[in-house]
Amino acid sequence: MKVAVVGATGLVGQVMLRVLEQRNFPVTELIPVASEKSVGKTLKFKNEALKVSSLEDAVRQKPSLALFSAGSAVSGEWAPRFAEEGTTVIDNSSCWRMHNEIPLVVPEVNASVLSSSSKIIANPNCSTIQLVVAVNPLHQHFRVKRIVVSTYQSVTGTGVKAVNQLFAERQGIATDMAYPHPIDLNCIPHGGSFLDGGYTTEEQKLIDETRKIIGDPHIMVSPTVVRVPVVGGHSESVNIEFEKDFLLEQVYDILKNSPGVTVQDVPSENTYPMPRMAQGRDDVFVGRIRRDVSKPHCLNLWVVSDNLRKGAATNAVQIAEYLLLQNWLK
Repeated sequence: MKVAVVGATGLVGQVMLRVLEQRNFPVTELIPVASEKSVGKTLKFKNEALKVSSLEDAVRQKPSLALFSAGSAVSGEWAPRFAEEGTTVIDNSSCWRMHNEIPLVVPEVNASVLSSSSKIIANPNCSTIQLVVAVNPLHQHFRVKRIVVSTYQSVTGTGVKAVNQLFAERQGIATDMAYPHPIDLNCIPHGGSFLDGGYTTEEQKLIDETRKIIGDPHIMVSPTVVRVPVVGGHSESVNIEFEKDFLLEQVYDILKNSPGVTVQDVPSENTYPMPRMAQGRDDVFVGRIRRDVSKPHCLNLWVVSDNLRKGAATNAVQIAEYLLLQNWLK
């Protein structure tokens, strides 16, 4: 199994390498790929030093699988070139997500949309992944009408520049700004760029991707995205309105038996999901489960996940594992 990781020197790329190793994905040859300025540098995988390749060189090697985390522009140009050589591409950028012919996949939710002919597969936005892992099992029982979600997104979701900004501010050091405002001791209600109508691109992703993954274009989603001074792990306050009524006991039972979900909800012991506890783990953590007392058929959840792992790298590797299980990767 020859595997290329495109964007291997970036935050998500580094985690992809770690996840491939930790989950014992059957890599016989790993090809780390990055921009021209990184070509020739070395990265470690399974205690072996590997030289970073260029995109051209990686395409020529015809890997079975290419995991992309190098931005939309790179994916738009290079994913089809890999696919033409028979490589299966799993892309972490936003480039292909809303193309009708491209599957947008969270394995716990909609792996069934994949087929042996899926050569470019889109990995969803990190905030969308954890949302649908928590919401979809409940949707199967009670049918979701509307979701109101406010996110508390960590700086690693923006990238290395944002992490550097946070720590430089804490040390009182001048640095390049990833955000239009200081992030330390602050919350910035701004993710991506603003669209007509006042929503941001990050918020629009939550609307469009949730509907596509769950497979219901009628679900109403009202999102607000906020960046917070947390290094890793996204949190979400989620209010769900269902078509059918529910018992809280049913909700607990469904979530506890849902793949990829860990329920942490013992308020008397101050047990609830927090980003610092989710870091380095692959599950979606759900707590603060309670009825919305202001409206019938409504539920409140608090949902937390490591945005670099389940929100990006782990989800991509899980897609590859599913393809392998179906004998669609060789």
